[in-house]
Amino acid sequence: MNDILTWILDTVSGVDPVIRTLLAGVGMLLETSVLVGLIAPGDTIVIVASTAVASPVQFVTLVLAVIVGALAGESIGFALGHHFGPFIRSSRLGRRIGEHNWARAENYLERRGGLAVFISRFLPVLHSLIPLTVGMSRMRYGTFMAWTVPACVIWSLAYVSVGSAAAEGYRELSGRLHFAGYLFVGVIALFVLAVFLIKKWLHRRELRHMD
Repeated sequence: MNDILTWILDTVSGVDPVIRTLLAGVGMLLETSVLVGLIAPGDTIVIVASTAVASPVQFVTLVLAVIVGALAGESIGFALGHHFGPFIRSSRLGRRIGEHNWARAENYLERRGGLAVFISRFLPVLHSLIPLTVGMSRMRYGTFMAWTVPACVIWSLAYVSVGSAAAEGYRELSGRLHFAGYLFVGVIALFVLAVFLIKKWLHRRELRHMD
């Protein structure tokens, strides 16, 4: 296990830091862009990129790139909603999303306002629909940004911190513990499980504001 994991981490680390950082930022832009975010695995890209962090400068740079990418994606969603929202909603792709999901996004935004923008960053489906829905609403872009920036910062710090810390811990232990690779996988798995459970709890808690 250690040999395989070391090879994977070394391969990721072998990619130029600038390219890694740009890929993570672009991945987040796609992940947070309307509709694209339903299929783009931005969280996976960020975790993989974070395992190669080798200095405080790289850590800060990666976090900033992920935040900027996320905000760019959110802004694209807002702009698309503002200019083409009804067309997108009635398009073939919009219909595949499901009218009930569009209605939930509208209800949630109407009832929770800016808080819906913040919380939706941690909810499946809605994290891609809310920016578009906000663009179609009367909420101003500045207000939208004021609520989405802190959510993107929290998300970025959480993912980059866990990925980089797990990889650093593995590198320190791999020479002494033959099961260090399993510890790394366990940490990542626990984080993914924690994220899943938090999202599920938030969804249940906020569901009454959507229906």
